[in-house]
Amino acid sequence: MDSDNIEITQRLVERARGGDQQSMYRLYKMYVQAMYNTCIRIVANQFDAEDILQESFVSAFNGLESFKGECTFGAWLKRIVINKSLNHLRKQKNSFTDVDNLHLVDDVHDEEDFPEISPEMVHEAIKSLPEKARVVLNLYLMEGYMHKEIADMLSISESTSKSQYQRARTLLQSRIKEMIEQNETV
Repeated sequence: MDSDNIEITQRLVERARGGDQQSMYRLYKMYVQAMYNTCIRIVANQFDAEDILQESFVSAFNGLESFKGECTFGAWLKRIVINKSLNHLRKQKNSFTDVDNLHLVDDVHDEEDFPEISPEMVHEAIKSLPEKARVVLNLYLMEGYMHKEIADMLSISESTSKSQYQRARTLLQSRIKEMIEQNETV
């Protein structure tokens, strides 16, 4: 984000702190798609993602006084979205298990083994992953968190985070390969 956009965002945040509904709406419009993308990658359900997104914006606007400007507004908002998404998953009582003892094989393939992989195909394959593996994969690859941070967020061990990530990678490779094989037979 360039300095002009940062300055505009800072002004909008200041006005929103004062209760300016138009500024809140503009901030919402600026960030809604990026925050939805983050949320849907974690919860993998459109309706849940939409609900969580709305809750996140309400929390952010109600808590603007706690935004100190130590990071960008977008980074602060993303943290709220991620935390609300993870809390949603916790409420569903899904536990993370350590899969270190599963002997997963990390197959190495030549590029020709995976021809024509579309973004839609990758998105569908990620959505089909088991929830725990999908969450770790998204936090690590898409959101850029380290395994230590993921472990802290999810109340799991760092080795569980790493093993879930490895499990997700292996399953993702397998699912994409299956999708390609299905497309070739059609």
